[in-house]
Amino acid sequence: MDFTKHTDCFTLSNGVKIPCIGYGTWKTEDGAQTRDSVSAAISCGYRHVDTAFAYGNEVSVGEGIRASGVAREDIFLTTKHWVTFRGYEATVATFEDSLKNLGTDYVDLYLIHWPAVEKITPDWKELNASTWAGFEKLYKDGKIRAIGVSNFEQKHLEALGEYAEIMPMVNQIEFHPGYSQLELAKYCQNKGILVQAWSPLGSGAVLSDEGLAAMAGKYGKSVAQLCIRYALQHDVLPLPKSLKPQRIAANAEVFDFEIDEEDIAVLETMPELGFSGFKAEEAPADALVNG
Repeated sequence: MDFTKHTDCFTLSNGVKIPCIGYGTWKTEDGAQTRDSVSAAISCGYRHVDTAFAYGNEVSVGEGIRASGVAREDIFLTTKHWVTFRGYEATVATFEDSLKNLGTDYVDLYLIHWPAVEKITPDWKELNASTWAGFEKLYKDGKIRAIGVSNFEQKHLEALGEYAEIMPMVNQIEFHPGYSQLELAKYCQNKGILVQAWSPLGSGAVLSDEGLAAMAGKYGKSVAQLCIRYALQHDVLPLPKSLKPQRIAANAEVFDFEIDEEDIAVLETMPELGFSGFKAEEAPADALVNG
């Protein structure tokens, strides 16, 4: 993708356009901190904000959007469905709670936060399908402009395809140097599913890596900017987070350089670094509060 600014857009499979860098709010507590950081991001030019019911900050995200003075229709807003509300009826009902929290009558993108998995739920395929049927209804009712999933591996996507009338338009996964999930990303892209990167800065762990610092310095950039550019050069939409306005702004200053092929290869093959520790098939049910 040939982007020149962070409001340039990917186009989803249903034609909806989504700004190519989003502002993430994971691990930002509800209250003034979230409200002010969201407002600051929008003031810096961001038009894409990502939250989740499980983050517990939907109310403050909505307040931050309103405080920015930018019209709701000019903001691409994502939230996510939580694991305790799986199934058709609970999915439809809990979506209304997110709308109320956010103070809006629609969201631009709604994601299943984590798939049901076999080690915890033997009928995981049917449960994911039932939840997805709720998503399809909400989408058809016009309350959501696009629907997708988060943290789904290939097996979960393939199983969902056995039941789905509408396939996911997005899969939001952990993606950063040191944990790229390139095979999964390529699988999704070949299926027309946009990949988004949660924790594109490796939960902050990659920022202190000396090798990455040296590579970033070669381009006159920070490690954070290198990581964000790395995602974009893989046609992956990054969702960086910072609470400091100057860093929020800097995270969007990634369109005046390109990582060369040799360095991309290094980043793709570097040892594991900054991995959150959470994979859908391995994490205990009560630990899936990430991403």
